[in-house]
Amino acid sequence: MLSSTSRLLSSSTLRSVALRSFATGPASGGHISDELLSKLGSLSTQALVDGLWVMGWPAAQIDNARPLAPSMRCVGRAVTLQFVPARPDIAQDKPAGGESPEYEAFELCGPNEVLVMASVGPHESVGGDIKFLRLMQRKIGGLVTDGSVRDTDEIINYGFPCFSHGTTARQGPAAMQPWECNGVVNVSGVTVRPGDAIVGDQDGVVVVPAKVAEKVYNIAHGREVIEGIVKEELSKNPGPPGKFYPFMSGKIKVESPLGKLLASKGITPENSNQFEGTADW
Repeated sequence: MLSSTSRLLSSSTLRSVALRSFATGPASGGHISDELLSKLGSLSTQALVDGLWVMGWPAAQIDNARPLAPSMRCVGRAVTLQFVPARPDIAQDKPAGGESPEYEAFELCGPNEVLVMASVGPHESVGGDIKFLRLMQRKIGGLVTDGSVRDTDEIINYGFPCFSHGTTARQGPAAMQPWECNGVVNVSGVTVRPGDAIVGDQDGVVVVPAKVAEKVYNIAHGREVIEGIVKEELSKNPGPPGKFYPFMSGKIKVESPLGKLLASKGITPENSNQFEGTADW
């Protein structure tokens, strides 16, 4: 009887598994339009970090990704690539040649995409001049990694923005292999989903989740406008910034010195979500 029940349960379980996919959520969190992408790219990484912080979202700055050369800036939708530690069977089972996950990722990239390469370590090479020549040909929006890159001068000459932990002369394949294109990746403790907005400047790289990108922009843009007004006022009338700054989005009081300053510039609770009682997040 026990054996028969076991067989029935086993058969039932197998049928159930066959009828559904394994328990995993969608890789992408949504789509960001070209228009919104351009708006996000017009803001500083600090403003975007502040916008996410105001909403209570986790830290989104990839601390270990620095611009390869001064003045580099990038914005684009994430195309992700996951590396895994090298192992003989991994090297054997990974699609070879042009079918490799890294080259699959390359072909998904263009001017509005940023390739995000999740390394197994900060000093391991994710690639160099020959591989990344293809990224130049694709006119990629940028490359971001928490690993390192080789052939630095050539990559700088390619002209696309590159943000990495550092540079190295090491070969990458001895330490790691590209394994998955466009899955959810962990880059220095920050989650990146395909399609998230990636914005990089001289202060670092920020990941804006696609699902909340519009709200993040609205908050961050509002903050930048206010900060510009405060800076202008302090330049005209020098004094301690504490009269106006710092401030909390969604909590500015109308009767405060900052509230009155903003009113003089036409910014009020009727047209801004930065005041007390106007938060829409």
